[in-house]
Amino acid sequence: MKIACHMHGRHIAVVTIANEARRNAMTRAMMADLAALWDRLDASACRVVILTGAGDKAFSSGADLGGDLSAGPETVRIVNRALLKDSPFSKPIVAAVNGDCVAGGLELLLSTDIRAAVPEARFGLPEVRWSIYPFGGATVKLVHQIGYVHAMDLLLTGRLIDADAALRLGLVNRLVPAQELMPWAVATAETIAANSPSAVQAVKQQISAGIADYARSREALERELGERVRNSPHFAEGVAAFREKRRPDYS
Repeated sequence: MKIACHMHGRHIAVVTIANEARRNAMTRAMMADLAALWDRLDASACRVVILTGAGDKAFSSGADLGGDLSAGPETVRIVNRALLKDSPFSKPIVAAVNGDCVAGGLELLLSTDIRAAVPEARFGLPEVRWSIYPFGGATVKLVHQIGYVHAMDLLLTGRLIDADAALRLGLVNRLVPAQELMPWAVATAETIAANSPSAVQAVKQQISAGIADYARSREALERELGERVRNSPHFAEGVAAFREKRRPDYS
């Protein structure tokens, strides 16, 4: 269980979410490592980041619900930075979606800039099925990226969509066969890295700062709503049902 990072050449960092046994779910420790890694990459000579998941089944299934689910201020700060929810990041991120991308994995995807997925990938925000508020950025970013009705469909039904639907909605730029996914990501990153880093990072920072400003303006309400859901009688049932692999009963 780790966040792996290696350099491809001088200017491209490849970040891999690696927890294959749990479909690349991110533990608290992995979230903290990812948050710290973004800080290091922000300050480094890296020009482009490639983000992907380990193996061929999942990009990421989000937070690991098998661990501690408390949400104090420091945890919220770490998760927000790990998912790049409300803080600017200066380097473009190319997402190579190697498999299912759901919950916090999809919220992390919303902070990337150019995205390709394998045709077998599925996408969704199933949090409401398990009485969890999706506070990783989907409620403040998804409407802007794919439009109101499509965002509400994913957020309120909790259903998964296939890669073809994700392409039609604009969640990803293109579909790429698995064996061609990383070559596509590297080629895309190399094209970006060959451009002026000053100009590229200025464009990225302007857009990233605008998104972060909006996310921060909603953060107080986000925390209030998240706590309301956590304190509801449905939360324990939802999490128990998820862990026991059964349908929750909210009657």
